[in-house]
Amino acid sequence: MRKLRIALTLLGATIAIGTMGYHVIEGMTVFEAFYMTIITISSVGFQEVRPLTVPGRIITIFVIVTGITIAGYTLGTILRMFIEGELRKTFGRRKVEKKIAELTNHYIICGYGRIGKLIVKELDARHMDYVIVENDAQALEELEVDGYLYLALDATADESLVKAGIQRAKAIVTAVRSDSDNVFITLTARGLNPNIFILARSSEEKNEMKLKRAGASRVVSPYLIGGKRMAQVLIKPTVVDFIDIAIMESNLGLQMEEAVVRPGSHLVGKNLIESNLRKDYGVIIVLIKKHSGEMIFNPQPVEVLEENDVIVMMGKTEDMMRMTEVI
Repeated sequence: MRKLRIALTLLGATIAIGTMGYHVIEGMTVFEAFYMTIITISSVGFQEVRPLTVPGRIITIFVIVTGITIAGYTLGTILRMFIEGELRKTFGRRKVEKKIAELTNHYIICGYGRIGKLIVKELDARHMDYVIVENDAQALEELEVDGYLYLALDATADESLVKAGIQRAKAIVTAVRSDSDNVFITLTARGLNPNIFILARSSEEKNEMKLKRAGASRVVSPYLIGGKRMAQVLIKPTVVDFIDIAIMESNLGLQMEEAVVRPGSHLVGKNLIESNLRKDYGVIIVLIKKHSGEMIFNPQPVEVLEENDVIVMMGKTEDMMRMTEVI
């Protein structure tokens, strides 16, 4: 941009000098002088406005040499900026698409509206891999500025989800504004990957069952949840504060997490006392979800851990990270 500004300034100065020279020395009107300068710089070969004197011809030589040189440089600068910009954009997108093609066990976020942005923010804070599928022009501009991995495609199309790596993805979130589009995306995703976890947004409560029938693993209605939360703040404010401390960001350094007991873990076959989880890491075991789907709230110390059990616990952030790595 700096080179272009300099070139345009020099070109403007040349036009101004030429116009002033023809006007003063040759006695042309301002318009005639300007016209004479332009046709001289452009070398179109039109006839002179009027016969030139020797000083006028000297001005013409100056305008031809200087003007054509600067005009050529200016045009070259503009073309170079355009070509480099297009090449940068093209190669930039190819680089992004290559990164997306290498993702595995990632999340696909369909829609970058208010809900999508919040989801992306949480995933980004935890350094989780994800790709956003969006085709709204304004949202695409924001994605470009934010620097997130995205595909400028229609999420309802099979090709879009395939390009986002749905066969390799861990889960997909359908968070577009239209419930009908969310149903369509859910059907498409379930057809392309029967085992993928699908989290679907429902704007209206009546559409939750349709989304589940379409194949959604879980359906969330933001407006319903928001309304219930506001009511709970009025009825049980302390309980809500506790949940915020356990789940949301807090300055107490506490968080609630879940971890899967993987096959081969030293915890398999041990009860909670023998596992020493509380003793070694100071965490509170809130719930155990068995592989069968049974949920055991406030499990007893003698509860035995098995492969693929999901442990929900609460504790300090650093302790949770250490324990998750061990499990």
